[in-house]
Amino acid sequence: MAFDYKKEYKEFYMPKNKPSIVEIPKMNYIAVRGKGNPNSENSEYKATIGLLYAIAFTIKMSYKGTYKIDGYFEYVVPPLEGFWWQDGSRNGIDYGKKDNFNFISVIRLPDFVTKKDFDWAIEEATKKKNEDFSNVEFLSYDEGVCVQCMHIGSYDNEPETVDIMHKYMLKNGYELDINENRLHHEIYLSDPRRCDESKLKTVVRHPIKKK
Repeated sequence: MAFDYKKEYKEFYMPKNKPSIVEIPKMNYIAVRGKGNPNSENSEYKATIGLLYAIAFTIKMSYKGTYKIDGYFEYVVPPLEGFWWQDGSRNGIDYGKKDNFNFISVIRLPDFVTKKDFDWAIEEATKKKNEDFSNVEFLSYDEGVCVQCMHIGSYDNEPETVDIMHKYMLKNGYELDINENRLHHEIYLSDPRRCDESKLKTVVRHPIKKK
């Protein structure tokens, strides 16, 4: 068996489809930044996904059988995630203006993977795949206290879930704290190429603070 972050940390990756408040610890990620509509053909966003997984699997295979996590000698590469924002917005994102999106696509790194390991993986993948990975970065992100909820269905319908999250946040004495350092966050648990749109599972997370 392999260590699976989704199963071991269900409070972060498998929340219920009703809001909850959670404190997220600092985590390290493989990251690529970009702009534009993620649905556009040949978008920057689509290009980032291949880069992320190439590095994620280079790291994973380098550790196979050599590092033990809670009794496991292998781990499942964590799901794709994304931090999203629009310039000047402090209330989340406007789904009707996707051409103005900014994003950081990320995949979580195991805690034992160091910046040195990451740099090695960039060099290794560059040599083996003959691709440019210069835009891929090692990102440390301390997310802190957030409201989150499992959204089921189309990405375009996320505002309905966000509205429920914000009402729950206010009821529990919190307010939204989106800024240049704390961003709208999504975790993609379904592959849209293989899953009906109505059944897509996405964790939606917003940073908050006490009123």
